[in-house]
Amino acid sequence: MNQRTSRAASTHPAPRIALVGLAILGVMIAAFLMRRSLVAASSPAITTSPSSTSSTPSPSPRPPGAASTTTSEVHRPAEGKTSLGEDDGVVPDGAAVSVFDGEIPAVGRLAPGLLEALRRAATDAEADGIRFRVDSGWRSPEYQQRLLQDAVAEYGSQEAAARWVATPQTSAHVSGDAVDIGPFDAAAWLSHHGAAYGLCQIYANESWHYELRPDAVRDGCPRMYADPTEDPRMRQ
Repeated sequence: MNQRTSRAASTHPAPRIALVGLAILGVMIAAFLMRRSLVAASSPAITTSPSSTSSTPSPSPRPPGAASTTTSEVHRPAEGKTSLGEDDGVVPDGAAVSVFDGEIPAVGRLAPGLLEALRRAATDAEADGIRFRVDSGWRSPEYQQRLLQDAVAEYGSQEAAARWVATPQTSAHVSGDAVDIGPFDAAAWLSHHGAAYGLCQIYANESWHYELRPDAVRDGCPRMYADPTEDPRMRQ
């Protein structure tokens, strides 16, 4: 073998070594990516609990009877009636109902003192760029009973449902003394300013539920119950 042939032969292994190295690197990258995908697939989903007791409103489950409820969920036969509608306090689907929409029974049949306080608060809130939406207000006993039945089906028992929905006999919605306010920024505004109008959040697990407490103008809102099961009115 002459010197030229020897020199040419000595240069051949380099490309082969480079190709082998690239192949090994490719296998390592593929293995790393596969491991990441397997870890991601096996990671548990993160869930949040609706039972937070914080006094500051946080995004919460949709209130029973909220306007975002579909027609098929609320316009179902109830005891003694063929259907539920606006005359029962159902808020029209997809409607942005205001506290000034008195022609809608869910608003117009609220207790006069509560409605007057809500309208004063809503007027001042609009100056801050906040607009109140009534997700649920006054309800007929039939509507309340339907919501309770749905809650029992969803949560599995009467006891569990009682944390979210009262009976027709004890509900402040049926008497016109409660309103569910949305969206979140409106409920947050009321959490900070509502006492000046006598409007108070009553249950820590329901950041949307407000009732009139006239003494709050002077003394501040009373301590919230963790949920309706702690409210003595629910034990009547």
